[in-house]
Parts: sequence; structure tokens; C-alpha cells
Amino acid sequence: MKNILGPSALAVVVSLGWALPTPASAADTASIQQELAAMRAQMQAMAQRIDSLEGELAAAKAEAASATQVAENATQAAVAAKAAAEKPSPVKIAFKGAPQISTDDGWSFKPRGRMQLDIGSVDGPSGLTSSQQDHLGTSVEFRRIYLGFDGSMPGGFGYRVEINVANSDVSINDMYMTYKAGRNVTLTLGNQKPNWGLEEMTSDLFTSFMERNSFSQAFGFERRVGLNAEYTGKTLVAQLGVFSDDPNTLGSDTYKSWSVDGRLVAMPKVAGGTLHLGGSAHFRKLNDAIPTVTYQARPFVHTTDLRFVKAGITDATEERGLGLEAAYIHGRFHATAESFWQTVRRTGFKDPTFNGGYAEVGYMLTDDTTTYKNGTYDRIKPKHGLDTGGIGAIQVNARYDWLDLNGGGIIGGRQQTAGISALWIPTDYVRFILNYGHVWVKDAPVTADGDASYGADALGMRAQFDF
Repeated sequence: MKNILGPSALAVVVSLGWALPTPASAADTASIQQELAAMRAQMQAMAQRIDSLEGELAAAKAEAASATQVAENATQAAVAAKAAAEKPSPVKIAFKGAPQISTDDGWSFKPRGRMQLDIGSVDGPSGLTSSQQDHLGTSVEFRRIYLGFDGSMPGGFGYRVEINVANSDVSINDMYMTYKAGRNVTLTLGNQKPNWGLEEMTSDLFTSFMERNSFSQAFGFERRVGLNAEYTGKTLVAQLGVFSDDPNTLGSDTYKSWSVDGRLVAMPKVAGGTLHLGGSAHFRKLNDAIPTVTYQARPFVHTTDLRFVKAGITDATEERGLGLEAAYIHGRFHATAESFWQTVRRTGFKDPTFNGGYAEVGYMLTDDTTTYKNGTYDRIKPKHGLDTGGIGAIQVNARYDWLDLNGGGIIGGRQQTAGISALWIPTDYVRFILNYGHVWVKDAPVTADGDASYGADALGMRAQFDF
């Protein structure tokens, strides 16, 4: 094709062809920049939103983790509470007349106490002096009010503390520590009963009459401070101890008496019941500043201070005692007999030997049994107590008792008593006693119009409870 344009025109055309798009390109660039700016803003907004969502997600995860932990803690607490509820408590409380608190590691504690309220009347011969008559008649007394506690400690140790606050006179009763030296052997240290006979070793809560036999009163059977060992088997009880004196006497350094007391009991099963055969021996060295002993006994009840028989021995150096005891217990029935001989060694005088004893039979009128355990009588528990709609347990007893304080030139008198008693035990820990005794005395230091032989009557009633 023939070039119809000249060079100048061509140049213009070319120049125009390249120059014309320039305004549109600038506008596009600005638009693109705006779009890029908008996109950047959107991207920043999106980044901020993503950051916000990530924060919310993290917070939600934290809340979910916290809720999960709370749930796990609650589950663990519930499991622990259930386990604690199912696990036995380390402290146990049982009721044995009073609350007994014990733990699995060997500790235990139980309060204890008793109250005995007596009414007694003694009708003596008319020939007694007016001052002697003042001690007779009807009287009321709190025979015993014991308060204390006992229990056990880890390692096989035990304890008992008990005081008597009857009649506003505070005195120490049982106060000792025990140690279980073996399966059948127990050691006891403190104020306790020496190893006397069957009735003396039986608690006064469980005796069949208001008072124990007369020789227990006369020969000074009382608690003393000492160390005792006891073996208790299925058919044998052996006891041996060394004792000083009672706590009140030990308050004076001029009283230095000591004794050795032992007791042996066999208790085999015979003809469906238990046969009790035993004996005791007593040796006491009297190292007191005033070597005098006095043996005396009340007439059947404790409410009078008058004693019809009494023997005072001066220049005494030793006591030697020997006791024999027998009993048979079978269901409702029991029979008991004891006797004790006490010899007093004296300087320059003949040694007197005194004797006392008793024989007794008893029977339960209700469908209950006389309780015997480890060489002594124990608590009678009514099968149908007053608390369960029954009448409780009823027991009747008859006894012959004697005490002879004549011997070796000493005339202290002889006392014999025929007695009967009725016991009503409405519940395990409550007991009522009614007993009557006729007393004969002979060669009595207390005379009636010069007569040393006469009779007296004694009636007593007791209400008691213990815990």
C-alpha cells in the first residue's frame, strides 16, 4: 500500500495512538488502589474478627475446661463422700448402762456410778443403856454413792477411777491401772480388793442381801493399795497380790503394814450347772506404831453404828487367815457356803483364832437365772424386764450366818443370824431389796441389864441403780 501519510502525520498518528490511553490508565490505577485499600481494610477487619473469634474460642475452651474440672472435682468429692460414708467411723459409741466411747486403736472411756439408798430398823433388848438405844430404831442413809469412770488404752492397759461421796464423806474406792500381760493374765496396780472370798469379791451391786456376811465386816476386808496378778481360765481362777494399806491410812508414815493375799478357785461344770470350790490365804505383817486390831460387826444392817460383838487385840504383830468357799449354781437355783479363820499373833500373849461363816440358798421365782462369772456372782438380767412389758426378775434367799470372836483369852462375843431376803430386779440396772434377820448374841461385851446373851431383830430395805 502506498503510504499516503507523510512522516509528520505518521508521527502524529503514532503519538496519538500511544497517548490516548493514558488518561484511562490513571483512572484505573486509582480505582485499583481504592479497591486494594478497601481490600486491605476488609482483610484487617477480617483479621480482627478472626482474632476476636480466636479469643472467644479460647475463652469457650477455658470455660469448658473449667466446667470439666468442676465436674471432675464434684465427681471425686461425691466418690470420696460415698467412701467416707461407707467406711466405719474410727469412734464407736455403745450403751452399757452408760455411753461407752471406743476407738479401733485401743482407747475407750465409760462413766460409771451407783446409788444405794437404805432404810434400816433394829429392835434390840430393852435393857440397853439410853445411849446404846439411841443407835437403834429406824434410820435412813445413802449406803453408797459412787462416781467414776473406766476404760482402756493402747498397748493392753486399762484404768478405773471411782470415789464414794455418800453422806458428804469423800473417799477413794477403786483407783487402779491394769495391764493385760497375756491372754489369761491381768496385772492390777493401785487401790483394789485383795483376794478375799466369794462374797467379798462379788460386787455389792449383785449380793443377795443388803450387807455381806459378818466375818467380811469383822476381819477388815477392805480395799488396799497393792499389786495383784490374776489368771482367769475356763475352769480356774488364780490370784496373788502384795498389798500395803488403804489410802487414808497411808497418809501417815507411822502405818507400814503389808500383806500377801492369794485365792484359788476351780469352777467345773457338774450336772448341768457350775460347781465352785475355792480357798484363800491371808498373811499380814502389822508394822503400825500402835499394834492393835479390832474385830467387830453390825447386827445385819448398816444403818446402826452399835455393834453387839467386838474384840480388841493389843500387842498384835501378825494376822494369818484361811478361807474356804463352795457354791453350786444351776439355772434359777444357787447355794453358797463360806467360812474364814483369822489368827492373830501377839507378843507375850496367847494367839486367838476367830471364825465366821455363812450358808445360803436362793431361787429365782421368775424365768431367770442366777449369773456367775469368773469366780464371783454377776449381774442378773431379767428376760422380761419392766422396760419390755414384763415384771422383771424376782429372787428369794435364806441364810444362816455366824461370827465367833471368842478365843485365846479374848471374849468378843458370838453372833448368829437367820435371815431371809426378796429381790426385785425390774431392769438390768435397777434393784430393790427387802431383808429381815433375827440376831442372837452370846457373851456380848454390850450387855442388856447385865445379860450378855439376848436377841435382836433387824429389817432393811434398799433401792439402787447403777450405770
